[in-house]
Amino acid sequence: MSSYLSLYELNRRVRSLLTRSLPDECWLQAELSEVHVNSAGHCYVEFVQKDARSNALVAKARGTIWSNIFRLLRPYFERETGQLFMAGIKVLVQVRVDFHELYGYSLVVTDIDPSYTVGDLVRKRREILRQLEEEGVLTLNKELPLPAVPQRIAVISSSTAAGYGDFCNQLENNPYGFRFFPVLFPAIMQGDRAEASILEALDKIHLSVQEWDMVVIIRGGGATSDLSGFDTYLLAAACAQFPLPVITGIGHERDDTVLDLVAHTRVKTPTAAASFLVNRLREAADCLEVLSGSIYTYVQAKLEREKSRIDELARRLPSLVALQRVRQDQRLELLRQRMAIAVERRLQDQKHRLQILGQRLKGCDYRRLLGKGFSVTLKNGHVVTDVSQLSPGDTIVTRLGNGEVTSQVGNLQMDEHLQ
Repeated sequence: MSSYLSLYELNRRVRSLLTRSLPDECWLQAELSEVHVNSAGHCYVEFVQKDARSNALVAKARGTIWSNIFRLLRPYFERETGQLFMAGIKVLVQVRVDFHELYGYSLVVTDIDPSYTVGDLVRKRREILRQLEEEGVLTLNKELPLPAVPQRIAVISSSTAAGYGDFCNQLENNPYGFRFFPVLFPAIMQGDRAEASILEALDKIHLSVQEWDMVVIIRGGGATSDLSGFDTYLLAAACAQFPLPVITGIGHERDDTVLDLVAHTRVKTPTAAASFLVNRLREAADCLEVLSGSIYTYVQAKLEREKSRIDELARRLPSLVALQRVRQDQRLELLRQRMAIAVERRLQDQKHRLQILGQRLKGCDYRRLLGKGFSVTLKNGHVVTDVSQLSPGDTIVTRLGNGEVTSQVGNLQMDEHLQ
């Protein structure tokens, strides 16, 4: 082979070709897969592009943001987007293509358009909300009834956060003297570990769900760019389906995170969350006061009505007693008359019955039978009804219709046809 190129010469030609064929700068849309800042303040990133259907990588390139640009670009981006400049987000950056004979191909970032990332974040939020709505869980937590007296509060926050201290202080020193019983379930409230940490705290609360009235998720201050952990599907789905009302106060005003949108109630700050709870108890106390006043008024009116009724009865009592006495006297007189009639009727019935019995007795009088020609034979005062009662020589008395005959028994003869 008569001619060849050295690697350096080939890279130099590639560099020259790229310099002539490409504009000085262009806008690039890509996703950050890696972000690293060294001690000198230079930021090294890796740009990637994924297939929309398979999510497989289709392109990759190294990028550099020199420290003098990065110290201006980063706070500007995070302030405008409310999002950390970190791996996993999509960006629209102005780049200059750089090819070095030794270090190869890379992209030098000179500017960034935060509005593109904001739009992508909004799109992601909308996708999460649409997915939750399709699953039928988007508004489940909002539909839970708030307890009238929420005192047992499960709090998810950082144990060292000033906002957690403000929250507890606000509850403890409320002007009405209400008592609350907050218990902290510590969690990491910013960064890429926030999602997993908050989910773990929710799982712990769920194990003792009967012991709590509601869940309060608070975050004490911090940059708006730290809120990306509250815009995830898993955390939103867990809160939307949680069996207790979830109150969020994660310290930002401009935008609502997905977590705010699925929670039962969203307030601005931890202090506002405490005020919400205090006001809830105050409303319950006001309601009880109104009810107690209504009960007192009702009882007083009832007592007045009953007193008036008793007074009226007392005034009417003498006439009522006299009227009742007259009625009872009339009733007794009626009963007496009915009893007299009944007794008279009973006596007549018994008299008639006695007359019938007297007639029957007269018909049974043996003297009447004797008057009709019958006689009665007595021995020693006893009626003789059978010859076997007599013996020859016995003295017997025969009673007739008029008088009696005394005789002595001679011969005895049995009447055979009667035997």
